[in-house]
Amino acid sequence: MRATTATEFRKNLASELDRVENDREPLIIVRSRGKPAAVLMSLEEFGSWEATQHLLKSPENARRLRESIARLEAGSGTERKLIE
Repeated sequence: MRATTATEFRKNLASELDRVENDREPLIIVRSRGKPAAVLMSLEEFGSWEATQHLLKSPENARRLRESIARLEAGSGTERKLIE
């Protein structure tokens, strides 16, 4: 993950926003004494992160998702046709 100072971020705001959006790589923004202050990520990445957090918030739901993934990886999934 890349990092930049708040001063450099302000100087290069437009290009940093473009890079975060295009590369889908978050950017750590560091204060003058080297202390990380914030993380900048694209709106699309944030939405994905938020959805994942919501799905894993419930321990029971997280367990079911892990079990489902394990069954798929073991080859016991069933392919179905999507209904449009």
